[in-house]
Amino acid sequence: MDDRSLAVRRGANGQGGIMSVALGPLIVFAVSQVGTPGPANMALMATGARYGFRAALPFVAGVALGKQFIIWPIGFGLMGLATTLPWLFVTLKYLSAAYIIWLAWKVANLRLDGERRAEHVPGFAAGLVVHPLNPKAWAMIIGSFTAFIAPGTPTLEATATIAATLLACQIVLHPIWTLGGDGIARTVAGTRAEPYLMWTLAALTVASVLFVLFGGGT
Repeated sequence: MDDRSLAVRRGANGQGGIMSVALGPLIVFAVSQVGTPGPANMALMATGARYGFRAALPFVAGVALGKQFIIWPIGFGLMGLATTLPWLFVTLKYLSAAYIIWLAWKVANLRLDGERRAEHVPGFAAGLVVHPLNPKAWAMIIGSFTAFIAPGTPTLEATATIAATLLACQIVLHPIWTLGGDGIARTVAGTRAEPYLMWTLAALTVASVLFVLFGGGT
């Protein structure tokens, strides 16, 4: 019997309230997924490297809030379509991966601008679409619902808990990735190491997408 089932049973036996969401394990899972390399974090690092931390903050906010566009529809039944139209989800997964890989190609060919012209910085709206087109985000959210929510949990409670947990992790961890890109860029901009940095960021982005598609990662 897993910890989640044990917690629910203990609640039913009167040894505490029913735990319909395994919050502790969910938080650990969320930190491990939001904080590790993936298409979104690579985009955040590349944006910070290209434009600087402060200029990239609207994009960071958009990336963080964009995940909510996946969480709430999934929580309220979107995954039911996976049974009736499985081909649709497979198609969307590969189209999303193709888009992220195209973005990686653009990153690979970027060169850091010492002047960092703010008028060209991707803004809040650009950030909103990152997670809906990110296969890792879809896998992460589906995994959250299937692994940490007890059967019979009210839909609103389950969805709001996952939404709040992931958003809290993003608020802390996404700016760190962006700041890291900014710091790295200040060191390598204009040096012989610059193209290697951009190609490395692009390669990590592609690798993270391929791992989600073919390696069973979340």
